[in-house]
Amino acid sequence: MKWNGFLNISNKYKFGLADVMVILMLLSILYLTAHLGAGMEVPLSESDQPTMNLDPHLLPYYAGRSLLRMFIAFGASLLFTFVYGRIAAYNRMAEKIMIPAIDILQSVPVLGFLSATVMMFMALFPGSLLGVECASIFAIFTGQVWNMTFSFYHSLTTIPRPLNEAASIHRLGVWSRFTKLEVPFSMIGLVWNSMMSFGGGWFFLAASESISVLNQDIHLPGIGSYMAMAADQGNVRAIIYSIITMVIMICLVDQLFWRPLVAWAQKFKNEHSEAAEVPQSWVYDILKRARFIRYVNHTVAIFFHDLTNRFKQRSSSIQWPKPSSFVSKSVTSIIWIIVILFVAKYVYEAVLEIIQLSWSELIRVVVLGMKTALRVFVSTLLAVVWTVPVGVMIGMNPKLSRIAQPIVQVLASFPANMAFPLFTILYLKLGVSMNIGSIPLMMLGTQWYILFNVIAGAMAIPSDLKEAASILRLTRVQTWLKLILPSVFPFLVTGCITASGGAWNASIVSELVSWKDSTLQASGLGSFIAQATTKGDWPQIIWGIIVMCLMVVLVNRLVWRKLYAISEKKYHLE
Repeated sequence: MKWNGFLNISNKYKFGLADVMVILMLLSILYLTAHLGAGMEVPLSESDQPTMNLDPHLLPYYAGRSLLRMFIAFGASLLFTFVYGRIAAYNRMAEKIMIPAIDILQSVPVLGFLSATVMMFMALFPGSLLGVECASIFAIFTGQVWNMTFSFYHSLTTIPRPLNEAASIHRLGVWSRFTKLEVPFSMIGLVWNSMMSFGGGWFFLAASESISVLNQDIHLPGIGSYMAMAADQGNVRAIIYSIITMVIMICLVDQLFWRPLVAWAQKFKNEHSEAAEVPQSWVYDILKRARFIRYVNHTVAIFFHDLTNRFKQRSSSIQWPKPSSFVSKSVTSIIWIIVILFVAKYVYEAVLEIIQLSWSELIRVVVLGMKTALRVFVSTLLAVVWTVPVGVMIGMNPKLSRIAQPIVQVLASFPANMAFPLFTILYLKLGVSMNIGSIPLMMLGTQWYILFNVIAGAMAIPSDLKEAASILRLTRVQTWLKLILPSVFPFLVTGCITASGGAWNASIVSELVSWKDSTLQASGLGSFIAQATTKGDWPQIIWGIIVMCLMVVLVNRLVWRKLYAISEKKYHLE
């Protein structure tokens, strides 16, 4: 009987050329992962340091090491996104703490604390390069995770009421609701925000792969440290090689990973009629033709179905004791006391540092924060002006999307700080003041957050709504006012929040730039923190970061949270 069942499965999933290609691709990925990962856990000491070489023949290996770090950080970001975003969306008390915490964390200059994280991870893995590798991955993780978390959280808060009611009627459990409703509904926005977050991770590569700690200069093998070493030595040829390698790598990741994901995510589009044109991917077409994939999906689905049923049966047979309300309140109170004491400790230490500053210094930093806040607002507004029409054009035109997606990916993924010297030379020749010139520098790395969200919003517009607009013969202006802008608005708010948070972070490097012996400085909080960090003046560093965090929370509460509420109540599909 079992043999007959096996024959039936074999006939149903008869392998072909597509299966051979998929199996070879999977084996190649496993081999490369094992080969590249083996270099992460090697001895590390003052006499035994990883070596870097500007030989272009080593660039494929360096690119592979960097890409492995990026995907490990992306996997950790995805797991964090699902857990953190879901708790924040469904627990109102937790939401009041967790969402402002993300607002603060995405604006805090994490690279300023990279040395501390390196020391922490090196203590966890003494005598091994794995500690430094973990610190590098953590830095990339902080550059990816916040945008993805915001996207997933916002998708959960804007799930249409009929879908929520259908989930309640069918009595979906937590896992079933997560896999059948929440993830599918958020998929399009999550994929495009993941692309943007992945691209943002490249910004941290040069800093996270070239680390100075405990009087040691550690250069992890990777494309980021290769770029940094080439720039330090003034090797123009090596810089060009690294740029070409990076562009090739970004295009390969787009073709082999992101484009198939974009094509696959269209199946989760909330619509009643099929779109005339959908995004295409040759890799996705091969995966769809491969019977091996369907066989694996069938086997895994059966395994998890049986595992879930067994867990439910055992859970129903066990009578778990329910804690009394007194016990629950006591445990909650203890947790809150521990959190408050933990926060109070660091607040007390910060106050001891801040009281060393005079009142005039404290007020001056607040004024500098207002100047930077104005630049952040202007940079976000200018980014909205061009990203909304361009993003809608790309998102609503699959043919254009096939051409524009790789280009946008390359532009968004290229480290913005690598272009700062070119702008510095231009500003010096034209005599541009950094009070204005820092705004374009902020936009270089943050405008893509808005563009990718707008593209995701335009792609998520149901085809039946587009057909209705065509049948009603709406003018171009009416189509924008009645269909496009309301549909894109929730995604636009998410993009603006992450872009403004990124602009605050970018102010550290965009308000103070230099070229050879010339230094250009804007009057703002970013340049203040950068100078304080260089001097090692901890009272100024702490007060500057506190003011930045307070500014971010204040703006988010007064502006972005109100726009969030409007998008949740008025501009989401019912």
